[in-house]
Amino acid sequence: MNLIPRLLVSAACLILAPSCFAQSGATMSAPSRDKHGPIVNAPAGAIEGLVEGDLRVFKGIPYAQPPIGSARWTPPSAMPPWTSSRKATVFGPACFQPKAKLSNIYVSDPMPMSEDCLTLNIWAPGNVRNAPVFFWIHGGALSGGSSREAVYEGTRLANQGIVVVSVNYRLGVFGWLAHPELSNESPLGISGNYGLLDQIEALKWVKRNIRSFGGDPSNVTIAGESAGALSVMYLMAAPPARGLFAKAIAESAYMISTPELKQARFGSPSAEENGTRLANALKAKDIAAMRAIDAAALTEAAPAAGFAPWGAIDGHVFPRQLVDVFDKGEQSPVPLLAGFNSGEVRSLRVLAPQPPATAADYETTIRSQYADMADAFLHLYPSSNLEESILGTTRDALYGWTAERLVRKQAALGQPSFLYFFDHGYPAADSAGLHGFHASELPYVFGGFDRTTPLWPKIPSTPQERMLSDAMIGYWTSFARTGHPRATHEPDWPAFDATGAYMRFTDAPRPSNNLLPGMFEFNEQVMCRRRAAGNLGWNWLVGLWSLKMPPQSKECK
Repeated sequence: MNLIPRLLVSAACLILAPSCFAQSGATMSAPSRDKHGPIVNAPAGAIEGLVEGDLRVFKGIPYAQPPIGSARWTPPSAMPPWTSSRKATVFGPACFQPKAKLSNIYVSDPMPMSEDCLTLNIWAPGNVRNAPVFFWIHGGALSGGSSREAVYEGTRLANQGIVVVSVNYRLGVFGWLAHPELSNESPLGISGNYGLLDQIEALKWVKRNIRSFGGDPSNVTIAGESAGALSVMYLMAAPPARGLFAKAIAESAYMISTPELKQARFGSPSAEENGTRLANALKAKDIAAMRAIDAAALTEAAPAAGFAPWGAIDGHVFPRQLVDVFDKGEQSPVPLLAGFNSGEVRSLRVLAPQPPATAADYETTIRSQYADMADAFLHLYPSSNLEESILGTTRDALYGWTAERLVRKQAALGQPSFLYFFDHGYPAADSAGLHGFHASELPYVFGGFDRTTPLWPKIPSTPQERMLSDAMIGYWTSFARTGHPRATHEPDWPAFDATGAYMRFTDAPRPSNNLLPGMFEFNEQVMCRRRAAGNLGWNWLVGLWSLKMPPQSKECK
């Protein structure tokens, strides 16, 4: 009975691991040639950055007022324009997050942290106008990570002629706490989703200001990996974000069930109940007492008390379950690029059970839990290779099903949609049993083989690895430019269609069809039955950890 909350906290705490001047008045200043760096006169105010090669780089620009003190757990407030030039030459601190308890490939060197963390960074070519904008949202299970992480350095992407923006947003208890008192404070009667509101505020800042840096505010691509890709889906579903972006990229997203603000559904307490439980565990009699707790202490105490950060379905910012938003076609109608990695769970083994003693034990459990779906399950995930089947079960239920569902739903809206499968390995990763592991595509997308975390399997800087990175940079940046991924001297990436077209990244890009036959249909049926039952979630509690499968209902035929 204690398995589900323990897994929720373990998964959420794993570190994978956004004016007083009219827009028409925005100007792009040429880089200064004196002792100062380039100065841009934006609606937000004058901003001084750095020259790095052919780029102008601006770090740590505040896009909202600091949400501290009485502003803790309130929606972000726009930053008023500043009157003198503001230096933007150093990354801002990371938003508060728990210190890593275990060493793993995702743990980076310690970062400065603060509640005053709502900043963004910009990499802009020196003499561009109306360039595409690539808006990057970092991962980290909504509880960790930062835009200052070295792997997200935007130089290689910006050198392709686009403007790169990376953003911080509130994490953990600061970004995702809902509570009845907080809802009572809100004119809309809602709480939670502060991290999502931060991302929306950052996008509004970009819309007002990015023309001053050479970017086109009408051609913004939101992009993210893992929790950043979850955020991309949140933004696609959020009515307040509509019109703030023109395209989307979701790398290893997971369209799982989400707590609702006021009521318990799908096996999860309400978001307000989760917040009340946390306050009680911390012996805080009210929200004023919660706001008085030291930020660093609260950061560590919340996950220890069982708090896990998720969006809250409130009917306004987050209108309904993601699966329902996309089924109804209510998401933003934008071109989409989405995909996942072959070895997602190899580096996230906390999300999957240990193999049982025998193949017979495995089959007995599966038949008990999946009932009439057991034969289909065992066809996809046979007992002949228990470890690979167990890893594949969780990978597909979280990431594979989500990626294909996203492209299917966008294609149904008439939007160009592109699916990928990153199945690339290299010696250090493969020898560690981490072929195609979660987030392993990031150094290839950003072109930063030498900017990974200390324990990340070292990527060799060989011509073949560089060619694969060049291809992915080409596809990603051309998608941001035109909505169609193209790369010089590389095969055309076909849009997803009735043939199930996708791009497989192995040693090189290879167009293919019909990825993992039967995978999507099986996991769609699992989701549909659990949704119809109303008391079960669709998440990583699958396979050996699955709860008993509800019988087929008329809406799931």
